[in-house]
Amino acid sequence: MTNVFAQGPGTNRVASIFQNQLTLVESDVVSLAEAMPAEKYDFKPTAGEFAGVRTFGEQVKHVATMIYMTSAIVLEEKSPYGPGTNDNGPDDVKGKDAIVAYLKASIAYARKAMGSLTEQNALDPLKTYFGSQPRAEVASGLTYHSYDHYGQMVVYARMNGIVPPASRR
Repeated sequence: MTNVFAQGPGTNRVASIFQNQLTLVESDVVSLAEAMPAEKYDFKPTAGEFAGVRTFGEQVKHVATMIYMTSAIVLEEKSPYGPGTNDNGPDDVKGKDAIVAYLKASIAYARKAMGSLTEQNALDPLKTYFGSQPRAEVASGLTYHSYDHYGQMVVYARMNGIVPPASRR
C-alpha cells in the first residue's frame, strides 16, 4: 500500500486514504466471495443463535448494496440500486457469478466516490439515515460496515471448510 503522506505535491491525500481502505475491502471481501463454492451461497448456520440470518450469498449482496448506497451519499446522487428486500439489493441478482459481479461493480462505483473526497469537502455535512454526518464519516462507514459482514462471511466459510484467502499463508 502506498504511503499517501510521502507522495508529492498535487496528490489528493484524502482520496488516497479512502482509496487505500477500499482496496483492503476489495482484497478481503472479493477474494472470500470468490473462494466460497457456488453451491454454498445458500448456506447459513442453523445451530445456535442464527435464526433469521442472511445466507452467504445474501451477506455478499448486502455488502455490495450498502457499498452502492454509501457511495451514492458521498457523491450526493441517487444510488444505482436501492436497498431491495431486507437491504440485500436486487432480487434478480442470483447465483455466485452474478453476486460476485454485483460486488465488483459496487467497488468500481465506490472508487468514484472515494476519489471525490478532498480536504475541502471531507467535512461537508451530508444527509444520511443517521442524520447529518461529515462526508468523510459517511465514506468511512463503507469500510467498517463491509468488515462487519466480512467477519460473518468468514464464519460461514470456515464452517464449510474454506480458509479465507486473507488468512492463508
